[in-house]
Amino acid sequence: MRSWNKFRTSIEMNKTEFNINKIIRENVKGLKPYSSARDEYVSDGSEMIFLDANENPFENGVNRYPDPQQRSLKKVLADQKGVSAQNILLGNGSDEVLDLLFRAFCEPKVDNIITLPPTYGMYKVLANINNIREKEVLLTKNFEPNVFEIIEAIDAATKIIFLCSPNNPTGNSFSEENIIKVLQSFEGLVVIDEAYVDFSSKESWINKIDLYPNLIITQTLSKAYGMAGIRLGLCYASEEIISVLNKIKPPYNVNELTQKRALDRVMDVATIKGEVTSILEEREKMITSLEDVSFIKEIYKTDANFVLVRVDDANRRYDELLKEGIVIRNRTTQPLCENTLRFTVGTKKENEKLVEVLKLL
Repeated sequence: MRSWNKFRTSIEMNKTEFNINKIIRENVKGLKPYSSARDEYVSDGSEMIFLDANENPFENGVNRYPDPQQRSLKKVLADQKGVSAQNILLGNGSDEVLDLLFRAFCEPKVDNIITLPPTYGMYKVLANINNIREKEVLLTKNFEPNVFEIIEAIDAATKIIFLCSPNNPTGNSFSEENIIKVLQSFEGLVVIDEAYVDFSSKESWINKIDLYPNLIITQTLSKAYGMAGIRLGLCYASEEIISVLNKIKPPYNVNELTQKRALDRVMDVATIKGEVTSILEEREKMITSLEDVSFIKEIYKTDANFVLVRVDDANRRYDELLKEGIVIRNRTTQPLCENTLRFTVGTKKENEKLVEVLKLL
């Protein structure tokens, strides 16, 4: 085994150059995407008679096909995030965005991805669905990427590395240094899943997509924006990567109702900031209160809207909370998470009830 210092020097001397043509699937390279009626004619707002898409002509608010490129919503998101609309792809939840990445860049039965357990479980599920080998490199004991082992696991068939930061279920954000090392030493795609970034004091990696052409950021409206029910996932990457994903996405993957509700919500910046502030305040109160629960052995640092704790017997405590009408997440089966429970930060009343019950168990 090489020493870490020699290994780090090797990374610096041999920074890889990203070439999308080396990793895109051959059948996708020559693919001609389906051209829908709303792709061929884009309305400029003029009063027109639409007889092109075989739609029901009687207006009810949803009788017309939605904008396949979600232009109005992307414009607002682009302005808020400081990127171009061409850097954005929207999906039916983040899971669709992740699935598109597998379908565009990973050849079934040939390629592999790298994940860092404990982490979001859908990476494994999507790998299995798409018949892609998953290589697991466990996080370190302090829940950081083990960069040495990650790079050792890379081979010619490795196409994507998934980094969830802030991480689920641990709650911590990965160090910038470790993420940069991975980005600089890998010629495939590095996906940073930022589902919980709005609750973190650390900046999003979105403003670094111009620096790292192999960087992809995924976010969601399900957490801080409070819109889990509409299923809208966000993807930020280079125009080159987004254009590939647009080739294979379903033409109308984000419906009209979702687009309208999302547009109204993302424009209500003050309300979102207020809710995030409230959640963060409640998170700190919860952490302080949990310190007085006798069977909680460790409370882990969190940059998310949840708190992971280690207890004496996770299965027992989970069942006891269920009997009291409180549903939490038992993470004891996950690597490095033996006897851990995950508490989502709820309303003030819900959090106080949780702590009250915990102290009586």
